[in-house]
Amino acid sequence: MPNRLSLLGYFILGLKPLITWRILVLMETLAKLFGGQARVKIMRLFLLNSESSFEVEEVVSRSRVTKANCRREINALCAMGFVKQKFVTHEGSRGAKKKVPAWQLDIAFPYLSSIRDLLVDPSLLLREDLPLRFKQIGKIKLMIVSGIFIGSEKSRVDILIVGDKLKKNIIQQVIKGLESEIGKELDYVVLDGEEFRYRIDMYDKLVCDILDLPHEKLIDNGQLSTYISKKK
Repeated sequence: MPNRLSLLGYFILGLKPLITWRILVLMETLAKLFGGQARVKIMRLFLLNSESSFEVEEVVSRSRVTKANCRREINALCAMGFVKQKFVTHEGSRGAKKKVPAWQLDIAFPYLSSIRDLLVDPSLLLREDLPLRFKQIGKIKLMIVSGIFIGSEKSRVDILIVGDKLKKNIIQQVIKGLESEIGKELDYVVLDGEEFRYRIDMYDKLVCDILDLPHEKLIDNGQLSTYISKKK
């Protein structure tokens, strides 16, 4: 008969698929509510970059949707007043100027606040799923999230990852995937253990700000936390 520790182990192991399932259900619900994953991604892009205007090619690149889907969703969002069209001027190689259409969030949209609360709620931005997303990059010693993931505008970065021999190309792929889902470019820092300890020793401003400002540790093997505590 399993003891209490083994039962606890089964429970903890069972949390990962439960968390992933919950996030998938949430994303599906939002997609149905707002007309599909493409629309959710595009709406987040405009909500989190309210002062910026985007051409079709930029929306396609940032949201990772097809051009056909992009045009369809932008037309729908423009028709309902969520975004507004404007024209930006580009200068060609020979000095010729050309006006091209772009779109920007319409801050006069009557339900903007309610939609922002729903789509940009930090608790919906995959925080619980992040360690699984980065599982293939190598052995992570410390992973800290702040910024967009905890709703803090004072943070210097959104993600800090510390580990040795991490796969930078896979990290970039994961980051790009997150950016397309969240709708915002992420500020992130990746350090190996030696450089992280050196920066702690030198009281590096960036690392100190990350640790001093509000943040959450998603992965912590204890070694670096002990090192940090000795330096304080």
